[in-house]
Order: sequence, then structure tokens, then C-alpha cells
Amino acid sequence: MIMGIVNATPDSFSDGGLHANATQAVAHALAMIAEGAEIIDIGGESTRPGAPFVAAETEQERVLPVIRLLREKWDGLISIDTSKSIVAEKALREGADIVNDVSGLREDPAMAELCARTGCGVVVMHMLGNPRTMQQNPAYQDVVREVKEFFEERFQSLTRAGINPEALCFDPGIGFGKTAAHNWQLIENLGQLGIRNRPLLLGVSRKSFIGSRLGDMDLSHRSWPTVALTAAGRIAGVMIHRVHEVRPNHDALRMSEAILSAPVHAGCTRPAIPQGE
Repeated sequence: MIMGIVNATPDSFSDGGLHANATQAVAHALAMIAEGAEIIDIGGESTRPGAPFVAAETEQERVLPVIRLLREKWDGLISIDTSKSIVAEKALREGADIVNDVSGLREDPAMAELCARTGCGVVVMHMLGNPRTMQQNPAYQDVVREVKEFFEERFQSLTRAGINPEALCFDPGIGFGKTAAHNWQLIENLGQLGIRNRPLLLGVSRKSFIGSRLGDMDLSHRSWPTVALTAAGRIAGVMIHRVHEVRPNHDALRMSEAILSAPVHAGCTRPAIPQGE
């Protein structure tokens, strides 16, 4: 599935200020849906490195009108990108289906109880620290092992808190408390990160590690490299892809699946489709 990004913020790294009111944000969401997005992820607080804290009241003012208006026009899946339970609860009341929490439901002690009580979908992301501190010399002994261990710990803690295991999805948090080298190690080992047969979500769209690898930090040059990563991620078993530009990533996803499901011809083999553990 493709998850289309709607940042109702003035300062997100890629599209801050472009969808500053509900009408603009919903028009953008509907355009992404027309291109193949099956989930729309709406956020009101930038989580770029060094981003300032946003009060819950401000975050609600940004996202709730967007969710309300989109729900009137579309019956598909809406995700609220927040780490605050008060924002998540009001977003779910307005019609959101999924909570996408970059803190892995650790920042707000009430978030796990809310998700368990409402039965919403839950995206659990790995991050060191918070957006204001996460890129201050992040260090791991083994980033792949440590992220997978985090997923396992979160699975056990959240299911004990009453969240249905079938509601959980895990995101390795590319760019969140990781160096470029850490990001590439995770991408190279996506097939090893799955736990308990739960889906992985990959969010790499337009991120700076792409520019670092290409030696070109121009943000406008990261679209097609993102498409390449979407294709590679699907072949590695990733099931949900969070992107800014839907159509090319949707088409890459479908072509990757065509390759994976192609019939075997004489003398040829094809890779098995990884499904996690």
C-alpha cells in the first residue's frame, strides 16, 4: 500500500506551508488518492531534525479540520501523525483510523491505552531521543539488531496493554536518530526487520541520506531515487510505503509485485516474496 503524506505544517522539511489550510490539504489528499494512495497520513507537527515542539492546541487546529473534511469526501484509511494522545483521540473521533506515532507510543503514557480502547491501527516507529535531539551523534553497536529488538519489546508491551497484535505495524524510522550509514544498513537488511508476521512501513521519501549517497543535496532531485527505494523495499517485503509523490511510487510498487509474481520459466528462478518472521 501507498501512504500519501499531508503535512499541515509551516515548517516540514519537504512541503512545509504548501497545505496550510484544510481546503488546500484536502485537495492535495484527494489528488494523491486519485493516483493510488490507499492511506492518507495527516500531521500537524514537523518531525524534521531540530524541529520545535508544537502545543497540542496548535496541532489540533492544523489537523482536525483536514481530517473532518477529508472524511466527508472519502471513506478510505486516514492516519494521524502525532505523539500526543489528546490529538490522536480527537482525530479518531473526527474519522481517523490509524495512529502513526514517531515515538513508538513512548512519549505519551496515555497513548497505548487510547489505541487499545479504540481499536485503531497503530504505526510504531523507532527513534532515538526526539526530533530536537535525535541527530546529535546517534550511536549503535548494531543498528539492525537494536531496531528489531525495539520492535519486539514494543510488540510485547503494547499487546500486554491491550492492543490487538493485528493492529500493529512497524517502521524502522529512517532518518530518525540515525546517521546516513545507519539508514543504509537498515535498508540493506529490511528483510530481517519483520517480527511476528506484522507488516513493515518504510518512510524514505526525499530524505537527506539520499542526497548524501548521490553527492547532490538538492531536494528536488530526490524524487526518482525515492521511487527506486520503494521498489527495492517491496522486493525486501515492505508492505506500506509512506511517500510525498504517489503516482511514480505506486507504479514502482506494482511493477515490483509483477516481477515477484511472474511465472517461473524453464532454466530460470525468481526470488521468494519475503513476508517477515
